[in-house]
Amino acid sequence: MKMDSDLEKAILQIARDAGEVIMKVYAQDFAVEFKGDNSPLTAADLAAHHIIEQGLNVLTPSMPVLSEESSAIDWQTRKIWPRYWLVDPLDGTREFVKKNGEFTVNIALIEEGRATFGVIYAPALKLLWWGDEVQGAFMQQGSEIRKIAVDKSARMSLRVAASRSHLDQTTAAALKRIGEVETMSMGSSLKFCRIAEGALDVYPRFAPTSEWDTAAGQAILEAAGGVVLNLDGSPFRYNTKDNLLNPHFIALANSELPWRSWLHD
Repeated sequence: MKMDSDLEKAILQIARDAGEVIMKVYAQDFAVEFKGDNSPLTAADLAAHHIIEQGLNVLTPSMPVLSEESSAIDWQTRKIWPRYWLVDPLDGTREFVKKNGEFTVNIALIEEGRATFGVIYAPALKLLWWGDEVQGAFMQQGSEIRKIAVDKSARMSLRVAASRSHLDQTTAAALKRIGEVETMSMGSSLKFCRIAEGALDVYPRFAPTSEWDTAAGQAILEAAGGVVLNLDGSPFRYNTKDNLLNPHFIALANSELPWRSWLHD
């Protein structure tokens, strides 16, 4: 699907609109519920979901929308989709609840299992990233828009993204194998964005994620020249099985880094 400029602008605006309603909830006291998997849910998640779903249905009425908040779509239906929107209305709800600002709106286009276009908006930080495989990746701060690219230069100490809420023993062991590292803890899909703009080098993920957590970030990172790989080195893909849980993965600015040696002693 060709991402023309008018459609792109409209989707960026949908992300901003979702961010606006999220920030209205963020500014207040709000209730926190917990879903069956013990993940938190707030009014902001649901309000952003409705804005994004309605907006995408108007723009592309023939394309399905799969959102974290409407994910109960059976595999028999999903598996025949050639393309669809994959959405996390509020990625980093835990960070939202902690009020640390590290949460995002994620919208991705999936075509034949590949994340080909992505938008990530961090409303508390007022930062917007987007990218596709044809035009590359971009970042907007205020009125300034700039094209971004990963940093593949050799360095003595690798800059590694680590999850603030989900640092596990396997990740800690991998960090030791890498050697000299500079770790940066942050929540949500911001980790992909920071690699895409050249501020980080590696994001290993050995804790659970779902497909809506990673798709927009992967699209932006790969548009900026990076990669997201399964731990066997194969490309990271979507909508290939009956559940929506991701396998473990590693996101890299430079696929030539000796990442396989970091996985095992």
